[in-house]
Amino acid sequence: MIKKRIIPCLDVKDGMVVKGVQFQNLRDIGDPVELAKYYNASGADELVFLDISKTEKGHDLMLEVIKRTSETLFIPLTIGGGIQNLEDITALLMSGADKVSLNSTALRSPDIINAASQKFGSQCICIAIDAKWHPKENDWFCYSHGGKQPTSIPVLDWVIEVEKRGAGELLVTSMDYDGMKQGFDHQLLSKIQSISNIPIIASGGAGHQVHFAECFKETDVSACLAASIFHDQELLIHDLKTYLTKEGVAVRCI
Repeated sequence: MIKKRIIPCLDVKDGMVVKGVQFQNLRDIGDPVELAKYYNASGADELVFLDISKTEKGHDLMLEVIKRTSETLFIPLTIGGGIQNLEDITALLMSGADKVSLNSTALRSPDIINAASQKFGSQCICIAIDAKWHPKENDWFCYSHGGKQPTSIPVLDWVIEVEKRGAGELLVTSMDYDGMKQGFDHQLLSKIQSISNIPIIASGGAGHQVHFAECFKETDVSACLAASIFHDQELLIHDLKTYLTKEGVAVRCI
């Protein structure tokens, strides 16, 4: 049985980890390297590091911070935020990343997915999808630039395209649920899963340990990602995994 993964996410802006509600009102959480050390020791299965300042302002890739972060980890590290080309991906992988997460650049230039998966392997290429429901269109649409800019690309169409182009994983964030702590967007996740054969990381909405169990049982995603609930120690990963095991969800022991 494939074990489910628990993944903390570090959103980094100007060198500090931040968190907001529905991508707004960001507040400082702490130093990314120190938080990486904490999560590595706490039983996290992977770590996602998203440089949202790079996405907003075009900052240089924070390679030194990434190097120091990767040196503290014995778990996979995914890096995203403002990646522009294959050279950026090479630099990130050489600095210690195990995978990269692409969003805005992939939406703008989808051919980078083909090129990156061919050069580095699909297992290295995660496509991040920031999805928002549009009632008038009765559909979800992709957003770029850290959830700041809407696109005309329907989420489900994009999922089909990126899988054909060689993406190895999807990181799906529900912008409607992000930071609300009312549970994951099962409807969105189930729709995506029904048309995709690659692993899905669910993001946006975790507020209680029961939300993780419900998501794993009702959608069969490969992993659940959260930020503030872990950063604020409202829920410890050890306690979450103990609970999930009791609920019959297979997780890696710590």
